[in-house]
Amino acid sequence: MERIRTPRKSAARSKSTVLAAQAGDQPRYPITSVDNALRLVLMFRDQRWIRVAEASESLGVVRSTAHRLLAMLQYRGLVQQDPETKAYAAGPALVDIGLSVVRDMDVRRHLRPYLEQLALDLGETVQLMILDGADTLFIDSVESHQALRTSSRIGRRYPAHNTSGGKVLLAQLPTERLGELYPTERLPTLTSRSTKRRAELFRELDRVREQGYGTNRGESEPDVAAVAVGVTNAFGQIRAAIAMSAPLSRFDEASVPRVAAILREAAGRAAQHLT
Repeated sequence: MERIRTPRKSAARSKSTVLAAQAGDQPRYPITSVDNALRLVLMFRDQRWIRVAEASESLGVVRSTAHRLLAMLQYRGLVQQDPETKAYAAGPALVDIGLSVVRDMDVRRHLRPYLEQLALDLGETVQLMILDGADTLFIDSVESHQALRTSSRIGRRYPAHNTSGGKVLLAQLPTERLGELYPTERLPTLTSRSTKRRAELFRELDRVREQGYGTNRGESEPDVAAVAVGVTNAFGQIRAAIAMSAPLSRFDEASVPRVAAILREAAGRAAQHLT
């Protein structure tokens, strides 16, 4: 069998072409329809919901073309449509692609069985999250079987100071890092109950350090409450946070310490598997 030899000069060109493509240069033979579909996908980085008219304007195409592109993305699970508003949001397939970056992280893999057991024991939705800058990124979830429940937040981001797990993760940061994340006194809010001032947040973080858990009472979404604890590795470093979330109407303040203790016990058992 003959071996096909590639001239060294040609190989060098090929390598430089690959590097150029990685750097984001426009390809020599672009496919407009594919590019438009990918531009649509990228719009979901900054917008939770996108309407056909918005897609049409952003892409510079007629509405019928924008609708066909969105329909094809929906067919492949990359977007999903709200039946009432007709707006589109990121679909499960797109979320899975994003989570592929963290899917093999040992924290997610090792904690999955504990999330499943906690959801059964507590009867509520259990979420797993990590800190990404000043945001909380939800990387796994097990939903409650109750009809009225909080839904999975996998792939979603919230300002860390508005979530129970985010507060736990922020509480373990040094003062200097907190100052970098929150350089101004005013904080972004999601609801009327959200923490609005940096000084208020820092007092809340002191309470989290003292009691060992964080809470969220309608701060990220008006009708959702949660309690969370940190998950440490074998060296005592916090890697993630586990939260039980429930409808605010079913959130029993008196049971918070008990729920936190259950979460902490599970996190402690999981810690021995993390590095």
